Amino acid sequence: MFTGIIEEVGKITAVVRGQRSSQLWVQGAVIMDDLKLGDSVAVNGVCLTVSQLSGNKWMADVMSETLRRSNLGDLKGGSAVNLERAMPANGRFGGHMVAGHIDGTGHIIQITKDDNAVIFEIEASQQILRYIIKKGSIAIDGISLTVVDMTANSFKVSVIPHTVKQTILGVKKAGDPVNLENDLVGKYIERLLLNPAPKTDRNQEKSSGLTIDFLAEAGF
Repeated sequence: MFTGIIEEVGKITAVVRGQRSSQLWVQGAVIMDDLKLGDSVAVNGVCLTVSQLSGNKWMADVMSETLRRSNLGDLKGGSAVNLERAMPANGRFGGHMVAGHIDGTGHIIQITKDDNAVIFEIEASQQILRYIIKKGSIAIDGISLTVVDMTANSFKVSVIPHTVKQTILGVKKAGDPVNLENDLVGKYIERLLLNPAPKTDRNQEKSSGLTIDFLAEAGF
């Protein structure tokens, strides 16, 4: 589990491509402090496992499903990437719950300044947009951000200067692809609504699953 608070921007030093998979060699500094074989690291929001260590570099195997759903297949030697180690049990939860399991990619439509903030408008599929709400959380390339507005085909996030400077958002431009991970809460609620628990003899007279009426009464 991650929080979406990027620890540092690392660099891809080598990409070894297989037939439908690849191996990424990643150079870091901050995250190398206590990195061990088998640890989880989010690379542009994708949870990867450390398979090899060599000095200030580490390697991860990337399977075909991950390449298909994310922008990791576009990486090459020299590419900058957002890095975050898995959250320690005694760590601060500064962002939101980020699993590192990418739902898909979007594309930056527009980048505009708003006083000291930078507004990024991201085009995304309806499968991703259905879980996005204003003031809700979204992970973009692993960065925990808050949605400030939506259209039929896109959403906007407002990013403070510190985040732009400390992540790869600072080098992004219109047209660039970004990894997107929806907030987990909405997906769990949908699953429960579509798949209520089966009725038993003891609860035959009352519903055993969440309902729209129940959520409305609870203030959701």
